[in-house]
Amino acid sequence: MTATEYIILVDEQDRETGLGEKLAVHEQNLLHRAFSVFLFRENPRRELLLQQRALNKYHSPGLWTNTCCSHPRAGESVIDAGVRRLKDELGISTPLKSLGWFHYNAHFSNGLSENEIDHVLIGTLMVETPILPNPDEVHAYRWITLEDLEQELAAHPEQFTPWLEKALVLVKHHLMS
Repeated sequence: MTATEYIILVDEQDRETGLGEKLAVHEQNLLHRAFSVFLFRENPRRELLLQQRALNKYHSPGLWTNTCCSHPRAGESVIDAGVRRLKDELGISTPLKSLGWFHYNAHFSNGLSENEIDHVLIGTLMVETPILPNPDEVHAYRWITLEDLEQELAAHPEQFTPWLEKALVLVKHHLMS
């Protein structure tokens, strides 16, 4: 994370209110726009690609989370930001669809927080698609069924990011409709 990276500040209805320096926004618990991408492998088991956050991340290092997540830049759509970050973090290019958004506020032991309007994006990957993780962003990755993920979340919630379970609600609703 660089000191010059800016993210979009929003109100409770996700209307832009300005920009804030990324670290300062997380130090001051300011409400901002984010996204969480969920990619599913095109196979009968409908497996989700999870990533384990790099061990040097500014918060939640080493925790398992959705395929990728980040913040859109000023003037960038949430979909375009998701496509950009998939390429940056995992070397993947695939179309994404928005499922809506939710708000959450999580506080971390290092004094940082995530106070986000989190847009949930979904896409699919062909089974043979290569995954090329960026070690600055991703420590590991794995495929998992939603059933197995829900069991792991219930048994070991401390191993997962705080937004994952909330975002899964939108994903599951979409998959069941």
